[in-house]
Amino acid sequence: MSNISIQAAVDKTLKRRYARERRFRAYGLAAVLVGLVFLVAFFANIVSNGVSAFRQTEIVLPVVVSAADVDPKGDRSRESLEGGDYDIVIRDSLARLFLDVKSRVDKRAVGGLVSAESSFLLRERVLEDPDLIGEQIELRVPASANIDMLIKGNVDPSLDESQRTVSDRQIRWVDELKSLNRIYTRFNTALFVNGDSRDPELAGIRGAFMGSVYMLLVTVLLAFPVGVAAAVYLEEFAPRNRWTDLIEVNINNLAAVPSIVYGLLGLAVFINWMALPRSAPLVGGLVLALMTLPVVIIAARAAIKSVPPSIREAALGLGASQVQTVFQHVVPLALPGILTGTIIGMARALGETAPVLMIGMVAFIVDIPGGPLEPATALPVQVYLWADSPERAFVERTSAAIIVLLGFLLLMNLAAVLLRRRFERSW
Repeated sequence: MSNISIQAAVDKTLKRRYARERRFRAYGLAAVLVGLVFLVAFFANIVSNGVSAFRQTEIVLPVVVSAADVDPKGDRSRESLEGGDYDIVIRDSLARLFLDVKSRVDKRAVGGLVSAESSFLLRERVLEDPDLIGEQIELRVPASANIDMLIKGNVDPSLDESQRTVSDRQIRWVDELKSLNRIYTRFNTALFVNGDSRDPELAGIRGAFMGSVYMLLVTVLLAFPVGVAAAVYLEEFAPRNRWTDLIEVNINNLAAVPSIVYGLLGLAVFINWMALPRSAPLVGGLVLALMTLPVVIIAARAAIKSVPPSIREAALGLGASQVQTVFQHVVPLALPGILTGTIIGMARALGETAPVLMIGMVAFIVDIPGGPLEPATALPVQVYLWADSPERAFVERTSAAIIVLLGFLLLMNLAAVLLRRRFERSW
């Protein structure tokens, strides 16, 4: 074969190889772009649905604190003031703003403009200062969920009245409130300071947030020291035999076990056998610690293994014992990787739902937990509960809770990067 024919065959082969390489790069770029499109669509949907939850509609009412309604005994004692009918006062205050509200039925209808919390807010004001009885005060109260949705543009007034949750009269009353400058929106602090509620305008994530915090504290206090100690022993001190090989295989297998299995284990051991309180963050933390422990062990072993053997040899050559070598040289150098793996494991535990569902943390909890032994729920479970609610107002709160959860996860991953840079050493 001549040199010319050989060169032609080589050029033809090179063209095919270059064409395959270009196609491979195009496929990879297309895959990245498709992933980015889905990611952007996901975040855009979450943000568009949830950003409105960070603002809440409020109504300013000129309330006349009637002594006959709020102080039935007439002695201004706390018992008498707590037994007052503050709902009537709120409805009467609303009725005075509109000329077409006259009958008792109309007053009940106009009462639907404000949240059920309005009467409690008025009661707290009166209990704090009984001298308000007989006076007219300006009271800011949250609007009901339906009115809040109307103000935010989530209710179409052009639809037939039977197809929307707000009546024509209520829309007219809202327009009158706008003309009187008595309705406005502000930052929704209730979302961050309240616990769960059946009323969407009152529902908050603080109870679920504190439950997640307590669970993570229990998880990290158990999984981190036990996981690091196990990794150090297996990597530096354990003899190489069939038993350590069996332990390593089981640790790797446990890291792949579905999370709901850990939930069943926690239900059987911690609740049924040990009789720990149901729906408590302590139990949730114990279950998540068991689930996170294999991840921490694997990450810690990988970090310890990445330390160069020359570090160990130099320390041993200078007369250090094996324990001194491990805890004064190897572990400090492996600490960035250990912390990174631990925080990533904690982030995974934060987003788990199945284990905490199995131990009863799906209950409707209104009160804010004051410790790991009190009933609570978690942020992922709160998202699950709100997503299952039919009210339109819970849709935006579901997305808002997801935004907070993603922000929490972002902070944890940022902490992992910062800790890695802080403790990282070069050798």
